[in-house]
Amino acid sequence: MDIQRNYLIFATQISKATTPKSPFDHRIIMKRFKIGLLAQILIAIALGIVSGQFMPSWIAGIFMTFNALFSQLLGFLVPLIIVGFVTPAIAEIGNRAGKVLLLTAAIAYVATVGSGLLAYFTAETTFPCLITPHSMDAALESGNEIAPYFTVTIPPMFGVMTALVFAFMAGIGIAYNQGTVLKQGAEEFRDIVAGTIRTVIIPLLPIYIFGIFMNMTMSGQVASVLTAFLKIIGIIFLMAAVILILQYCIAALFVKKNPFKLLYTMLPAYFTALGTQSSAATIPVTLRQAIKMGVSEEIAGFVIPLCATIHMSGSTLKIVMCALALMIMQGIPYDFSMFAGFIAMLAITIIAAPGIPGGAIMASLGLLGSMLGFNEQDQALMIALYIAMDSFGTACNVTGDGFIALIVDKFFGKKAPNEAELEEAILGK
Repeated sequence: MDIQRNYLIFATQISKATTPKSPFDHRIIMKRFKIGLLAQILIAIALGIVSGQFMPSWIAGIFMTFNALFSQLLGFLVPLIIVGFVTPAIAEIGNRAGKVLLLTAAIAYVATVGSGLLAYFTAETTFPCLITPHSMDAALESGNEIAPYFTVTIPPMFGVMTALVFAFMAGIGIAYNQGTVLKQGAEEFRDIVAGTIRTVIIPLLPIYIFGIFMNMTMSGQVASVLTAFLKIIGIIFLMAAVILILQYCIAALFVKKNPFKLLYTMLPAYFTALGTQSSAATIPVTLRQAIKMGVSEEIAGFVIPLCATIHMSGSTLKIVMCALALMIMQGIPYDFSMFAGFIAMLAITIIAAPGIPGGAIMASLGLLGSMLGFNEQDQALMIALYIAMDSFGTACNVTGDGFIALIVDKFFGKKAPNEAELEEAILGK
C-alpha cells in the first residue's frame, strides 16, 4: 500500500470516527463554538470585573445562587466524567495488543509525567518570587463576598478515586473478555456524559465564570489574581517551548538528526492545533508532518492518532503550574509528594479528555478537589485560566506526538521513503 492510499484510508477512518451523531465530532464542536469559547470566557471575565464595581448586592446574589447550583451539578458530574471517559479509553487501548502499543503508551505516559514534574520544579522555584503568599486571603478579609440566596445539595453517586478504580477495572475487564455488549454500553455512556458537557456545561460555563469574577471583584480578590497570572503566563509559555525542545533533543539521540530541524518540520501541526484547539482535528496534519520527518507510514498511522488521546504534556504543564500558583496565593500547604501523586494520577485521568475545548481540565476537576483540596471557586478559576490558554496546550501536545513517533519508529519502523518519493506519492504525480 503506497503512502497516498494509506493516508486517504486513514483520513476516511478519522472522518467516520467522528460522525455527526457523535458529541465528539470536532466539526460540530467547531461550528457550535464558531464565536469561540475562548472569546466567550474572556468576555465573561471582563464583564464580571466591570459589573463587580457597581452591581447591587441583591442582583449579585442571583448570580451567586446560579453558581452554587451549577457547582453542585459539576461536582455530581465529575465522577461520571471519569467513568464515562476512562472506561472506554482503557478498553480500546487494551484491545490493541503488541509491543508497539506498549512502547508508545510508556513513552507518552513518561513524557506527560515528566512535563508535570518539570512544571512543578520550575513553578516552585520561580513563583514564590512573583506571587505574594496569602494574597487572596488578605483581599478576601477586606472585601464583601456575596452569598447565594439558597443552594440545593446534589451529592455525587461515588467518590473520585472510586470512579477511577472502577473505570480501570471495567475498562481492563472489557478488553480482556472482549465483550461487545459492555463495550458498547461504555461507549454510549461516554456519549451521554460528553453530550451533557457539550450541551449543558459548556454553554453555561461563561455565566459561571462571569459570576466568579464578579464576586471576586466585589470581595477585592480579582486584582491579586489577575496580577499574579499576568506575571506567570510568560513562564508557562516559555516552559511549553522548553518541553518541546527537550522532547526533540531526546528523539534526536535515537534517530541521529538535528532536533531543531525535526521540530521545525512539525510546526504546521503546532499552528493547526492553535487554530482548531482540537488534537483530533489536527491528526491529518500531524500525520503528514511525522511522515515528512522520516517516520514510516505504518508507525505514523498507529502512533499519531493514539498519542492524540494519551499524550498530554502541554495540558499537564498548564494544570500543574496554574494549580500551584493558586495554592501559593491562598497559602494552601503543598509538597513534592502531594504533587507527584497528583501528576501521576492526572497523566492517567486526562488520557480520556473529550474532544471539546477544555476537556482536559473538566476531566481533572475531581483530582484537583480530592488531592489538592480545591473548592468550587478554585476549580472555576482553573477552568477559566486553562481555557484561556487551551490552544497553546493542545499545540504542545500535538507537536510532541511527533517525537514519540520518531522513537517508536526507530525500534519498529520500516525504512522511510525519501522526500522526493513522499512528495510524489502525496501529490499523486
